[in-house]
Amino acid sequence: MIDLSETPGASVDVAVLVPCYNEEATIGPLVVKISQIMPQARIVVIDNNSDDATAMRAHAAGAEVMKVSLKGKGNAIRSAFDRIDADVYVMMDGDGTYDPGQAPALVHRLMDNGLDMVIGARQNITIDAGRRGHAAGNRMFNALYAGIFGRAYSDIFSGYRVFSRRYVKSFPAISSGFEIETEMSIHAQMLRLEVEEVPVTYGKRPSGSVSKLSTHRDGLRILGFLMVCAKEVRPFSFFASLAVASLGSSLALAIPIIMDFLRTGLVEKQPTWFLSVGLAIVGLNMFFAGVILDSVARGRLEQKMLILRSIPCSGLPMTALPNASPSADRPRLTATAIQLAS
Repeated sequence: MIDLSETPGASVDVAVLVPCYNEEATIGPLVVKISQIMPQARIVVIDNNSDDATAMRAHAAGAEVMKVSLKGKGNAIRSAFDRIDADVYVMMDGDGTYDPGQAPALVHRLMDNGLDMVIGARQNITIDAGRRGHAAGNRMFNALYAGIFGRAYSDIFSGYRVFSRRYVKSFPAISSGFEIETEMSIHAQMLRLEVEEVPVTYGKRPSGSVSKLSTHRDGLRILGFLMVCAKEVRPFSFFASLAVASLGSSLALAIPIIMDFLRTGLVEKQPTWFLSVGLAIVGLNMFFAGVILDSVARGRLEQKMLILRSIPCSGLPMTALPNASPSADRPRLTATAIQLAS
C-alpha cells in the first residue's frame, strides 16, 4: 500500500467516472471495489438512460449517480466533464472488464510524469472469442489513425483512461457515441498534450452482462468520424489527396484524347474531354480549398492553445525536476488521504 498523505496546498481530488447503460449485473461490485482501492475518490456512475436497476444498485453500493437521458457514451462523458470538477479524472466502463486495481498505477503515471492523459492499453483482447472481430477492427483503426494523424497508438478505443483537469476542461466532446475515445486521442494530438499508454488487463464480461457495441454499425460510425476529423484537423492533406485523385483521373482521360488530336487534328471524344476538363477544375478547387482551410484550422488551433493555457491546474502538484534540491516551498506529490494499491 502506498500512503499519499495530505499536504496543504498540494492535495489532489480524484473523480472516477463510470458511464453505464443497463449494467445492473456488474455496477454494484465494481463500485464496491473502486471504493476499497481508492476510498477518498469521488465515484460517479453516469446512468445513460438505463431501463434496468443500474442506478439503484450503483447508489446502494455508495456511488453518486448522474442521470444523462441523451443516449450515447459520448453524451454521457460530455455531461460528466461539464458538471464534475476534479484534479484527476479516471474513466472506466461499467461492464466489469477493466480491473479498478490498476487505476492507482495509471494515476501515478499521470502525476509522476506530468502527463495530460494516460491510456490503459488492453492486453489479451482476443481471449474471448466474441471479441475477435472487435480486436481485428481495433488493429485496423489503429493503423488507419496512424496513417491519417501520424501518431501510432496500440489501443485508441480503450475506455480505461486517466486525464488531467486541463485536458478535461479543454475537451469539446462533440461525438455522441463510441467514437468518443477516438476524439480523445485526436484532441490530445492536436494540442500536443503529453500522452502515454500503459498495458492493462482486459477481462470477460460476467454472465448477464451484454455488450452494447455493434461491430459493423459502430465501426462505420467511427470510420466516418475519422474522415470528418481528418478534414477538420488536417484539411490541406485531406483536400490535397482528393485534388491529386481528381487531377490524376483527369490526366488519364485527357492523354489519349490529346494524342488523337495531335495525330488527326480532331477531338473525337468530346464527352470524355469535357469530363476530363471538369475533373481538372474540381481538382484545382480542392487544392485551393485545402490551402484556405489549412489557414483556418491553424487559427482555430491557436485559439484552443490559448484556452488551454488559461485553464488553472487546480492544485495538481508539480513533478520535481531531476537533480533538483529539496525545497520547503516546492509542493510534494500527494493526494487527499487516498491509499493506492501498489
